Amino acid sequence: MTQDEMKKMVAEAALEHVETGTVIGIGTGSTANHFIDGLAAIKHRIDGAVASSKASAERLAAHGIPVLELNTVDGLSIYVDGADESNHHLHLIKGGGGALTREKIVAAASRKFVCIADESKLVDVLGSFPLPIEVIPMARSYVARELVKRGGQPVWREGFTTDNGNIILDVHHLKIMEPVKLEQELNDLPGIVTVGIFAKRPADVLMLGTPEGVKTLT
Repeated sequence: MTQDEMKKMVAEAALEHVETGTVIGIGTGSTANHFIDGLAAIKHRIDGAVASSKASAERLAAHGIPVLELNTVDGLSIYVDGADESNHHLHLIKGGGGALTREKIVAAASRKFVCIADESKLVDVLGSFPLPIEVIPMARSYVARELVKRGGQPVWREGFTTDNGNIILDVHHLKIMEPVKLEQELNDLPGIVTVGIFAKRPADVLMLGTPEGVKTLT
């Protein structure tokens, strides 16, 4: 079974978490795209969706699913999104697609966060996947120096601008032993908009696509 087939399988399995008559939050990336495509078949059951990126909003709209602004709704029943890495505590690294700030906002506004991924994303220690950090452009060099002090090797994702008009630093060679602590510490650095560690608000459910079927961790 290919990685893409496992992503599609787990995305379709996540549809069971969709609550009728609610507004749901939807992430960004290849696995989230499979979920959006599956959602099209049951779109009559929901009142609409809040997207974490322009790309996801366009895909939802193409399926005729109402796209709502987060400011106009009173919270979300669930948020469904992929991840670049997850540990066994359901702490995540996200932001490979560059939508981490909006993803974190939508996750925070949701009662339940369902993370969908293929089994390769489950790791013992976060950090093999370079940690994405959204940074205000004028703070790029300052933030990079601070990251080096913490043992990281930041690389500017050149030619990429976030939906918020900022840049991304991808931080290599971090072993993230204490995700909650590091997330808090980096949040306090001036110039960092969002760090791609989702540990203070981890996933509530992690659904993994495997060749044997969908494995669920809570």
